[in-house]
Amino acid sequence: MSDGWSVARALTDPGSVAGLDPTGWTHLLSAARALSLIGTLAEVLADAPVPPDVVRVLADVRHSNVAGQRQALWEAECAAMALADYPGKVVLLKGTAFAAAGYDAALGRSIGDLDILVERAGLDQVEALLLKAGWEWVKPDPYDDAYYRQWMHELPPLIHATRDRMIDVHHTILPLTAGPRPDAAALVASARLLPSGLYVLSPADIICHAAAHLIADGDLSGGMRNLWDIDRLVRQFVVEEPGFSETLAERARLHGLSDAVGRALRLSAQLYSTPIMFLRPDRARNTVHASDMLFLRRITAVDGWGRKTRKLTRQGFYIRSHLLRMPPAMLARHLWTKWRKGHRG
Repeated sequence: MSDGWSVARALTDPGSVAGLDPTGWTHLLSAARALSLIGTLAEVLADAPVPPDVVRVLADVRHSNVAGQRQALWEAECAAMALADYPGKVVLLKGTAFAAAGYDAALGRSIGDLDILVERAGLDQVEALLLKAGWEWVKPDPYDDAYYRQWMHELPPLIHATRDRMIDVHHTILPLTAGPRPDAAALVASARLLPSGLYVLSPADIICHAAAHLIADGDLSGGMRNLWDIDRLVRQFVVEEPGFSETLAERARLHGLSDAVGRALRLSAQLYSTPIMFLRPDRARNTVHASDMLFLRRITAVDGWGRKTRKLTRQGFYIRSHLLRMPPAMLARHLWTKWRKGHRG
């Protein structure tokens, strides 16, 4: 099966790659790269008997991934130094958080922009300190700037003038126009301190954030990697965090994300056999829904050459992502404004 399912199978059952011919390997590696899972696959297959050419490819991937994570952690340290005078918590999010905390989900994971969470009351100070330390605005357009500041869950993105690395400064985890309204103060209050002086979200809040980003906000682009994050994190937290299932259910309810968390766990279970039956004693939320199959169809939409497939499904989820972000009337005004600006340009 030359789509995302073949990558999922290789990740969960490394022995399944034993019978691949050169074309099969090309398809598997191309699909994994397109799904941002090539680094993870390289780690999973590190000790597997694979052809010499594949050994070299995977070794290069591992080397590149180690360098990428080292750079990501250095960028977090640079941000910490720039924000040394900020008295509040600076909470790392996503891949950088996994690497900084030493979580299993960091193994082989590619890391892009630096994402941090701070209290909304501290945004002005954080913004000023970052600008002083060499970051610049990526979106200087007045409309985009105003849109981010009024409606989004983050400042407009910033990029460092010399290091060419981006930072996204969040004050919550979903746009203010979205349906669910996560408790941002609770996210920051429960964050855990790292030796570096930076923070990461609590384990349950990490899962809530991952589910919110995937199900309640985005168009499911990168969904297979995000679900692999959830799988690795859940497996680790179930073992290391007493009462994790109850805590996760409580935090999901607090943040208005019970449905998003439930769906994310079901999808992860379908792809990676994530153990989710612990989440609800009545198991109702863990029952596979018919609509889950449509989500899986979108998430696995890549062919053996790494090309996106199922255009109509992808387009449908793209429209869905915009409708989740804002009410229809507001969305229409926003799209009309963006179209006019693009048309005039």
